[in-house]
Amino acid sequence: MWDYTDKVLELFYNPQHQGVIEDKGEPGIKVAVGDVGSIACGDALRLHLKVEENTEKIIDARFQTFGCTSAIASSEALVELIKGKTLDEALKVTNKEIANYLGGLPEAKMHCSVMGQEALEAAIYNYRGIPLDTHEDDDEGVLVCTCFGISDAKIKRVIIENNLTTAEEVTNYVKAGGGCGSCLASIDDIIASVQKEKASATPVSNSLNQTNGKSAVKPLTPVQKIALIQKVLDEEVRPVLIADGGDVELFDVEGDRVKVILQGACGSCSSSTATLKIAIESRLRDRVSKDLVVEAV
Repeated sequence: MWDYTDKVLELFYNPQHQGVIEDKGEPGIKVAVGDVGSIACGDALRLHLKVEENTEKIIDARFQTFGCTSAIASSEALVELIKGKTLDEALKVTNKEIANYLGGLPEAKMHCSVMGQEALEAAIYNYRGIPLDTHEDDDEGVLVCTCFGISDAKIKRVIIENNLTTAEEVTNYVKAGGGCGSCLASIDDIIASVQKEKASATPVSNSLNQTNGKSAVKPLTPVQKIALIQKVLDEEVRPVLIADGGDVELFDVEGDRVKVILQGACGSCSSSTATLKIAIESRLRDRVSKDLVVEAV
């Protein structure tokens, strides 16, 4: 018996947002759908969004879920979190927020919160007319887990976003390694690679001055901040964007405002806002400063 929180059981037994949103051709309203998972693999989620076009605000959302208690509760939690938000605001919702909203999930069920996050991204990208193969991790990178069709790009992403350190944790979040187990060594290699990248990108601000026996954080100088931002862009952000046919160039840094130039597919894509916030800004906030704001020029 899984140790579910009261919130998980409440949303599972009494979901308020199950169902379909039909496109009735209402003026100024657009309906988008995002699909993730596979019934063959045990979990599948279809998310419906009803969006006010002039504001891009989500005015309603519904879900159809094939899965366990955690999958249904995570889907319900996702809808409650995103209703009333704009699409850009919704894109900032992480699987951690879904799990926290539920009061936590059993480790072996964390993949349900990840599935919700991915369904949301799929629906928003579909709303903006972006082909799935430009953002779906499963279709990019090297296939690592053949049992569940999980690529190295998707595994790396979930490791970074959730600070995972073991192959068992990766299996809990994306199921990779939960089949025949032949990919577990490859997952360990990816974890080691991510940890090495984190170690090389440790902010200079973590260096400590010893004053009267106490540790004090030494702030970054403007030059150090720019150098660290450039390092993170070159080593952690650009490889991901280049794999998608895009690129980014640092243009200027003014205080906590980081100005960048999106190039290639990123520059011409209507999802550039998502690229700025998810692929670039969140990474720089993790590695350099939580106060950074990234803008495209």
